[in-house]
Amino acid sequence: MNSAPTIDRSICGTPRLHFSLTRVGLLARHTFLAAVRQRVFGFLLVLAGALVGGSGFLREFNFGASELKFLTDLGLGALVCFGSILTIVVTAQLFCGELEHRTALTVLAKPVLRSEFVAGKFLGAWMVTGVFCAVVIGLLCGLLWTRAQAIGAADADGGPAELVRYGDVVLAGLLQWVKFGVLAAMTLLVATIATSGLFAVALSFLVLAVCHLQYLAHDAWRTGGSAAERIGGGLLGLLFPNFQLFNLSELLAAGQPLEGALVGRVAIYGLAYVFVFLALAIGAFRRREL
Repeated sequence: MNSAPTIDRSICGTPRLHFSLTRVGLLARHTFLAAVRQRVFGFLLVLAGALVGGSGFLREFNFGASELKFLTDLGLGALVCFGSILTIVVTAQLFCGELEHRTALTVLAKPVLRSEFVAGKFLGAWMVTGVFCAVVIGLLCGLLWTRAQAIGAADADGGPAELVRYGDVVLAGLLQWVKFGVLAAMTLLVATIATSGLFAVALSFLVLAVCHLQYLAHDAWRTGGSAAERIGGGLLGLLFPNFQLFNLSELLAAGQPLEGALVGRVAIYGLAYVFVFLALAIGAFRRREL
């Protein structure tokens, strides 16, 4: 009948609040709207769109690669680069900004759990990266279709048309969105223990570099000469996700279809790390004094 929060009472009579997806959704919506209003979102969106849309003028600099292969590489590269920057900056600014301006105290003074606050911030930031991925992938698919028509790639003779699999391009964009979810959860974990937003951004970029180089730790674990190298490489390979697994642009550029089993395994791998880092962020925020 009414939408009051569901609570029960412990033995001593103190009200106990239950986790609510409704409140998480409201916090995520507020976070999403706040992120969209930020200048960094519009700036990176315009920059990525301009790079993808204007890539047709850069065909002379493709170093002998086919045009559609070059456009695919450039478009996915723009998505990875600008999407990573957007994920870190937006997540860190929105979360740390709430703490630095003390608005988090106002929100938590209401019937809102700290776990709901963190989950709402994560979902809101992830929604922003989802919009970014959708726009960039849409522009890329439109550009590929236009150029394929212009060079006769849609003819029955085949040729360049074999390099354009729009469904695979969309799947590659979805995998990047999952990777941005992992990055957002990791940034939230850093932000819960950071003393300032700038420190959270800097440390998150360092973590991003480590995740892109994680395969080196895996190689050290497999081929390490000493026990210390194998143990250290194994721990780094377990603690940090391997972001190279999400990079399937080479398969797309080579015209190889993306296997559903491969995409599913990579997506499950990323979502598992999302839940782990989000749980760690919630645990760290519960212990933080505001």
